[in-house]
Order: sequence, then C-alpha cells, then structure tokens
Amino acid sequence: MSTPDKSIDPRLLASAETEFLKQGFLKAELKTICENADITTGAVYKRYKGKEDLFCAVVDDIAGALNDFVNKRSTIDFASLSDDEVYNSWIMTYEYMIPIFRLICDERSKFILLIDRAAGTRYENFSHEFVTKMSYAYERFYEEARKRGLAEAEVTREEFHVLISSFWTCICEPVIHDMPWKQIEEHCRIVCRFFNWKKVIMLKKPDKKSRKAMKK
Repeated sequence: MSTPDKSIDPRLLASAETEFLKQGFLKAELKTICENADITTGAVYKRYKGKEDLFCAVVDDIAGALNDFVNKRSTIDFASLSDDEVYNSWIMTYEYMIPIFRLICDERSKFILLIDRAAGTRYENFSHEFVTKMSYAYERFYEEARKRGLAEAEVTREEFHVLISSFWTCICEPVIHDMPWKQIEEHCRIVCRFFNWKKVIMLKKPDKKSRKAMKK
C-alpha cells in the first residue's frame, strides 16, 4: 500500500488560497491551482470532492475560530454572574476586542476569502449567519440585564441585528482594506468608544443593596 505524498498538501492549499483571492471562488480555475502547485487534477480529487471542498479546506479554521468566539458568549451561564459582572459585560474595552482583530489579522487572507470571496460555496452567507449568532448573544445579555433591572431601554431584535451588522462591518473593513496593524490597534480603541452599548440599552449600575445580597 503506497503512502500518500503529504508534501503536496501545503503547496496545494497555498496555491488555492492565492487563486481564490485573485479570482473569487466562482471564477477560480482548478486547472490553474493545480498548475501553480505543480500537481495533477487527479491528486486534488484524491483529497477533495471538488473546488468547493478545496475552498472550504482553506477557510475552515478561521471560520471555526470565529464561531468559537461568539459561541462562548452565547452559551454563558448567567446564574454564575453577579449584577456587577452583567453590568461590566456591556462595557466595550480594548482588552476584550483586540483578540478578535488579532485573530483575523493573523489570518487576513483566509478571512478575506471567507467574507468577500465565498459566493457559490456553503460559506457565502457567513457574515449574515455570524451577525445573527452575535445578535442572539447580545439579546441574551440584554434580556438578562432587563430581568435584573439594569437595562431601561427597549431594544428590539431587529434593532440589535442592525446594530450588530454595523459593528461587524467596523471589524471587517479595516482588514479588507489592508490597514496596518498599528492603525488597527487605534481603530479598535475608536470602535470601543463608538459602540457605547451602555447608552444603547440605558444601562444603570447595580444598587449597593443588590451587591451586598449577592455577596451573602
């Protein structure tokens, strides 16, 4: 039984990434990918079902990392949080936001493929689906804040979706337009100031009686 040539995989994925970035998924040619990787089309089909499967292999990791980021916020156990912790969760900080910028900048090319070149693949609606997941997470925190009497504003599901769509655009655009890291760091600080969620939901600080009750 012959051993598969593993040396093919890195150059195939690198060639695919380059071609998909240049042409987008729909216009990219599998023939060109193979020629630039110096492999046969048959070698591709031994590894992947076709062009879409190859595209997904390039972006699966960054898509998974982003989904993990939002899923952790969506599945939080509110019973374990104090009122102060719920309150503080609405304060946008550089320390909280910079990891997501670092994540997508470290995988800039793959991120651009995922959100801007994926038409025709199962990832073509990734941004919309991601915003929907993020909106759901924010809604859960909002409902918890309302239940505890910390949020005074009434914000609809539709409004959250619009706001989160804008928030996601503010994260994506600097990366798409190749903003250097130093500038992105400053952009992160600006985003944190711009999206004042405390004002959006009219968040008020927990009263001292509530805090003392939580400690007992």
